[in-house]
Amino acid sequence: MQFLLAFVVVAPLLGAAAALLPAPPGLKGKSPDQAVLRHGVTVTGVILLAAIALTLGFDHDHPSRMQATTDISWIKALDVRIHLGVDGISLPLLALTALLTFLCALYSYFKMPQGPSPKAFVALLLVLEAGTLATFAVLDLVLFFLAFEMVLVPMYFLIARWGGEGRRAAAGKFILYTLLGSVVMLLGLLLIGIKAGTFDMVALATDGGRGLTTSVQVTAVLAIGLGLAVKTPMWPLHSWLPDAHTAAPTVGSVLLAGVLLKMGTYGFVRIALPIAPDGMHTLAPYLAAFAAAGIVYGSLACLALARPGAKGDLKRLIAYSSVGHMGFVLLGIATLTPTGVNGALFANIAHGLITGLLFFLVGALKDRYGTADLDTLAGATGAALYGRAPRLGALLAFAAVASLGLPGLAGFWGEMLALFAAFDPAEGLNRAAYLVFMALGGLGTLLTAAYLLIVVRRVCMGGPRPAGEPELADVQPYELAAWTPLVALTVLAGLWPAVLLGLTDPAVQQLLAGGTQ
Repeated sequence: MQFLLAFVVVAPLLGAAAALLPAPPGLKGKSPDQAVLRHGVTVTGVILLAAIALTLGFDHDHPSRMQATTDISWIKALDVRIHLGVDGISLPLLALTALLTFLCALYSYFKMPQGPSPKAFVALLLVLEAGTLATFAVLDLVLFFLAFEMVLVPMYFLIARWGGEGRRAAAGKFILYTLLGSVVMLLGLLLIGIKAGTFDMVALATDGGRGLTTSVQVTAVLAIGLGLAVKTPMWPLHSWLPDAHTAAPTVGSVLLAGVLLKMGTYGFVRIALPIAPDGMHTLAPYLAAFAAAGIVYGSLACLALARPGAKGDLKRLIAYSSVGHMGFVLLGIATLTPTGVNGALFANIAHGLITGLLFFLVGALKDRYGTADLDTLAGATGAALYGRAPRLGALLAFAAVASLGLPGLAGFWGEMLALFAAFDPAEGLNRAAYLVFMALGGLGTLLTAAYLLIVVRRVCMGGPRPAGEPELADVQPYELAAWTPLVALTVLAGLWPAVLLGLTDPAVQQLLAGGTQ
């Protein structure tokens, strides 16, 4: 288990280095480009198998205990350690990252985005995976920051070099926002480490903030929270996200929504909640207020983009929907209750599965029509996917109803638990204010259903194919291979939520009680 976790974190970096080397004789295939794309599928596939083995070998009877741990001294002068481990909170995110990266590599093997050398593309994809996996596995504040920042460079180049129209401006906005947030976050992490005398996240969580004054905790949570809020993204620090998603290639959007946004909310749960509980208690109502505002704002922005004549881009619409969905995650965390935090963690995974599938589908739609503009797709009779590409239309409708939180699918449980927790927040929080936040969240769910059903009606319904218009290709085998796991897991998580909640709940209970051991 210890070797497996270390392998999962390190292997992507080794694979990235190997991707830049010439392919060995006998493995070149039809072309060097095909060889390096196959290399990406192979490496991410091996990492996914290792993550599955790690999940199967995990002691599910004790999910609150850190497992597969490695603890090696790295920088003695600062007491920085290479400390790795997983528990019921981080294991699902680790597995989700490995799965989505493999599916993106598989999709890219058949549908490589237009841009420079595939060698650089595969290497950047693997470096991105390494940074994300490390973020969910490290247990040292300094290492967490390094892993957190490691993903910025590969995502910047994936958008800037392989993206669509406006890619350079979108990539620049992405790196500027996230770097500025990270500088403030680093100050908060250093403040905790210096005042507490250690950067070890397990020791800090076990101490439960007892070695830190309330003013230090409030300052640290404010600084760390700003950096995490940018990555989440929390309204009003979200404005980089729609541009980045609109310009990014399909696989870039999938990983950005499915994995990178989770790093911010994971940081709130892993660092802010257990290490500075007094600071979180002080700032939680403000976090909840921003979360509720984000839920309504994201939904209203999507409604505006979905209306006829708005020239709304479908990728941009889904990006704004992420602002609303991640608002439910932040609202759950801000209740400071086991129910809310469990709901937030469940919504994290559900959002990764469903929004990842949505971006895959919109990317496929854009490849077929040459645009993601809703007015163009709707046209006089609509794209009419039900009649022209029924399997693609059915998948888009499925992803939409999953995203709006239909009971029985993964999107329902996290949002429901977050709203339920807002009805009865932690002791000491203003219940009247949280009831307002709950009502705003409920309004957001109605608005979400409205704009997603409008999208389905405009894109999937319509008249027959006009004479002279070419046939529209339905779902291809490689697309089916990349999308089926996301569909299956969305259904399984919706029907059997206890599987995921059974992992997270004991770890959350212990984390909120003041320890992870």
